[in-house]
Amino acid sequence: MARHASPLQSLLVDDRFDGDVYPREPMARHTTYRIGGPARFFVRVGSVGALARLVEVCEEQGVPWVVVGRGSNLLVADEGFPGVVVSLGRDFRTLKVDEEAGRLYAGGGVMLSAVVQEAFQRSLAGFEFAVGTPGTVGGAIAMNAGARDEWIGERVVSVTTLAPGRGLERIPGDAVTWGYRSSSLPSDAVVVECELAAEKGDPFYIRGKMEANLSRRKRTQPLTEASCGSVFRNPEGASAAALIEGLGLKGANVGGARVSDAHANFIVNEGGATAADVRALIGRIQTEVRQAHGITLTPEVRFLGFE
Repeated sequence: MARHASPLQSLLVDDRFDGDVYPREPMARHTTYRIGGPARFFVRVGSVGALARLVEVCEEQGVPWVVVGRGSNLLVADEGFPGVVVSLGRDFRTLKVDEEAGRLYAGGGVMLSAVVQEAFQRSLAGFEFAVGTPGTVGGAIAMNAGARDEWIGERVVSVTTLAPGRGLERIPGDAVTWGYRSSSLPSDAVVVECELAAEKGDPFYIRGKMEANLSRRKRTQPLTEASCGSVFRNPEGASAAALIEGLGLKGANVGGARVSDAHANFIVNEGGATAADVRALIGRIQTEVRQAHGITLTPEVRFLGFE
């Protein structure tokens, strides 16, 4: 077997490789949409060394690879993904706090919700906006996740990334350009760790702000249904949800995919939706908004495995 195995296969079957390997793993198990065909390999790496070696081999062999968190903004094709899907495991899931300095040190695989709760328990303010936001710290930083007036980029003191050919790099937060649902971090850079700033606050004020934000989310978003969160970015000076709702598209469906009645910028999986259903509904919305308003809505959701 070793004689005929590719370098990637040889790495993944090596007992010294610090990772868990799942061949032909259905990606529906790893997305909040609960949609997606199999990845050629799904690999949960336990250390920076394992991640670096895996990325190196994929690059050398021309094998496509991608790092995913909780899959909260991901639509995977029904045919799956012909490459390696990487999940950040053990060493990337540590969270430490320096209360005196007002600093949190989080691995890229830490859930953002864990940062919010840890800060609250230490009476550290600054992350109330992220309560109820799914996904990992790494994904949140890469897309500068946030609310209307606050986003995580404002809290980043530094971010450590790993990228092909460049290895580990520590980048000051103020050296990154933070935009609406975007950052200037290279697309091939994996966030392995970050330092986040907070400040001491009144625990009752922090709790009140968190409860208000969570209440608003529950009231305006379909949190109990399978979705990817917001599907489209808001165009300049407008609201994607308002544009979609104004065209009477709430409740519109393609197969098992439906525009949410609670929030028009959410497409939910009613239970049997395929990725093709969601993609077709996205295309229908874009066409109708473009025809009515001359605006092309840009998807916020990431597409994986599509042509």
